[in-house]
Amino acid sequence: MTNPVTSLIVFGIVVVLLFLLFYPKSGFYWRIKTSFKNDTKILIEDILKKLYHAEDNGNTLNSNDIINSLNSSPKKILETIAEMENKELISFENGDIKLNDLGMDYALRVIRVHRLWEKYLSEKTGFDKKDWHEIAEKMEHKLDSLQAKELAINLGNPRFDPHGDPIPTETGEVEPINGKPLPTFSEGTIGRIIHIEDEPEIIYKQILAEDLHIGSHIHIIENNEKRIIFHSEGEEFILAPIVANNITIFELQKEEISEENTFRLSKLKKNEHAKIIGISGECRGEIRRRLLDLGFVINTKIEVDLTSPMNNPRAYLVRDTSIAIRNEQAKFILIEKK
Repeated sequence: MTNPVTSLIVFGIVVVLLFLLFYPKSGFYWRIKTSFKNDTKILIEDILKKLYHAEDNGNTLNSNDIINSLNSSPKKILETIAEMENKELISFENGDIKLNDLGMDYALRVIRVHRLWEKYLSEKTGFDKKDWHEIAEKMEHKLDSLQAKELAINLGNPRFDPHGDPIPTETGEVEPINGKPLPTFSEGTIGRIIHIEDEPEIIYKQILAEDLHIGSHIHIIENNEKRIIFHSEGEEFILAPIVANNITIFELQKEEISEENTFRLSKLKKNEHAKIIGISGECRGEIRRRLLDLGFVINTKIEVDLTSPMNNPRAYLVRDTSIAIRNEQAKFILIEKK
């Protein structure tokens, strides 16, 4: 005969396990179910983004292209593509996947959140620019349209993200990028950097290592199949065409050129005199506010006052005050030598 105490204990354990498994919202069953739904949602949104970027560049993708570009099982991706077709987000045309109107609207909402979040990271936080994209990749799946609207208002409804990509409006309108890839311009061209593509990551990191800035003027010195040489803000840059192709340039007419004698403050030498003509648009948030508070404002006369043994930091004479800043900050201050 079964011991009633044992039966009661077993019954209690079963009740507790069932409670832990099926308790609404926080039980293991509901957590797994929610996690599965979230994973599917993320995959749908990632596929929509891939399709949008392909179509925006005049390209097409098929199922194999999607499978090869995402870190998920082929079976799961194919099931998700079928679900997206059932929801009328996509359709097939000669084997290629096309965004339907619903899919296009959805893709633009995801991209809007991504670019707004990158703008937020650049303006309101101290995260390094190389980390913005990865963080925004996660946040784009978490914010709804109302939260995106509140974020946009908080940022002043920006039109472009920190890479120069247009931020879709709440109604899905996207401003065109009025420029062309750097390698398409001939020697002697003077232009302004208006966009730096942040994918693929390996090329983006090479561009970051060169310290090139959105808004900077460039003068192309040499352009051939092996390399592109150009001058910008008193420095010479040499890039491989495959890297330069991720930089978009807007060509300037002669009357628009205002930075022929522009240098970075970090390049100012002892006994040279200059005046500040601006702070690079690449300098944002707290760093920009600090430099302005210290007196690094337009038309201020400036010269090197003191240098450290390693030449970093250096002290500059600004309005009869010696102010020390590191070269990493001085490179954002644009000057005109006298």
